[in-house]
Amino acid sequence: MNTSLAVLGLSGGELVIVLVAILILFGAKRIPEFAKGLGQGIREFKKASSEVTGEIHNAMNQEPPPPNPAPMAKSAMPPETAAPSSTVPKS
Repeated sequence: MNTSLAVLGLSGGELVIVLVAILILFGAKRIPEFAKGLGQGIREFKKASSEVTGEIHNAMNQEPPPPNPAPMAKSAMPPETAAPSSTVPKS
């Protein structure tokens, strides 16, 4: 029976060759650094994704705000708040 690993469609032999090539190219000391960085990136992505999902759920569960009253027109403003006409004393 032929056993194959279904990782990106690679069989066992191909997967071993790829892993050996990675080990040769990057060295044994740098592979854990790459794995750590990849893990942190995935963790941050999941955190941001859950925050966005939470915000969307909160926005959907909130009651819509009451409509704002229509802004007052300039002509409806009381005279004391209206801007004074510019009068320049003549000299």
